[in-house]
Amino acid sequence: MIIKKLPLGPIEANTYIIFDKNSRDTALVEVSGDAQKIKQELDTLGANLKYILLTHGHFDHVFAVNDLKKLYPQAKVFLNKEDEVLTENIAAQCSHFGIAGIEKPKIDDYADENTTLSLGDIKIKVIHTPGHSKGSVCYLAGNDLFSGDTLFFEEIGRCDLFGGSFPQIEKSIREKIFTLDKDIIVHPGHGEDTSVAHEVKYNAYFGENSRY
Repeated sequence: MIIKKLPLGPIEANTYIIFDKNSRDTALVEVSGDAQKIKQELDTLGANLKYILLTHGHFDHVFAVNDLKKLYPQAKVFLNKEDEVLTENIAAQCSHFGIAGIEKPKIDDYADENTTLSLGDIKIKVIHTPGHSKGSVCYLAGNDLFSGDTLFFEEIGRCDLFGGSFPQIEKSIREKIFTLDKDIIVHPGHGEDTSVAHEVKYNAYFGENSRY
């Protein structure tokens, strides 16, 4: 498995490419901007784009959905149903942050903990982690967790936006992420990678050495 990170879009959210070397099947986790740049990376890999996996419905994570669907109509876009209200109000989201509006992204199917996803022999598990938004999810592929804006390096996602909840994000992180294997690498929606072990110890909010 190859993982590539591309910080893209108006506030440089991380887009991730998950590429299975044997089948060439590929998923994108988040599509934060610049569909042509993403296409260049996929072309270099000779990738068969199978999925576009959205961790939540905030504008900076869905910016290039429609452009990529034009380029890859076969790729299925997944979002948790609880965040459909966010994508339905994408123009208002953009306006709130002073960003030029985009059209509502097209969602093909809903991602929840009953969803089955695979890239060749790679199995991708959906973990519902509300708190940053009601429909926030993480995607676990082998030893790699794509955490969206739920968990960052020594930080957590903000909870003051529509659908956010501090008690929910605490429950999600403590019960659904910190209980995973400690050697799992965490790939967040912004910033640098971390690990479950590091966050259990050093996360500013919920780690053993928390500051808050």
